[in-house]
Amino acid sequence: MKTVYHKSTERGHVNHGWLNAKHSFSFANYHDPNKIHFGMLRVLNDDIVAPGSGFGMHPHDNMEIVTIPLQGTLEHRDSMGNIGTIKPNEVQAMSAGSGLMHSEYNHSKTEAINLLQIWVFPKVRNIEPRYEQKVFSENDKLNKFKTIVAPVKSEDSMWINQDAYFSIGKFDKAKIETYKIQHKGNGAYVFVIEGEANIESQALSKRDAIGIWETDKIEISIQPNTEILIIEIPMN
Repeated sequence: MKTVYHKSTERGHVNHGWLNAKHSFSFANYHDPNKIHFGMLRVLNDDIVAPGSGFGMHPHDNMEIVTIPLQGTLEHRDSMGNIGTIKPNEVQAMSAGSGLMHSEYNHSKTEAINLLQIWVFPKVRNIEPRYEQKVFSENDKLNKFKTIVAPVKSEDSMWINQDAYFSIGKFDKAKIETYKIQHKGNGAYVFVIEGEANIESQALSKRDAIGIWETDKIEISIQPNTEILIIEIPMN
């Protein structure tokens, strides 16, 4: 087993006024040669967007983009004609594929929004662009890990063009969980959204993360009032 620990306070940080963002990996003007990516996971941005502000229409191609709102409501538009909003307990997945344009705005004029935006390198390049969003209930992830994104199409999760799995759990009591790697050879990037956990003898607090690979399971000791995102990802 190999591990890498990423402390929340050591992430990249930029504050443009309308956008206050923390970067787990090198992004835009933030560059750390030791934090370029974790396997096929390229970006994990923790964004706070001011009321009425957002990312104007801009292009992407050959990237799998997953957005998880933590607080507030996000307004989405894209060149495929999709228009809608997503909020906590909803997840957005988009295959940029051969190319698309999209915008993401804070739907509220009075309250900030906090969201995680995650980019994954695709398994197959230049596929037809695709957009999906899905609602997950609180019970889906209460005191257990719920797979929300997977490499196979299913009514229970959303599809991604990569051998990757996103799982999320929200725990209101202390618990020990064993996460089993679902695709042989994958690693896992475990990100503590809220609360505290101990993972393979490493203590983690809010927004800390640990990358783990060359193992088939991960032991996670979870404290009450903790929410964890696991991104299982090919390492090459």
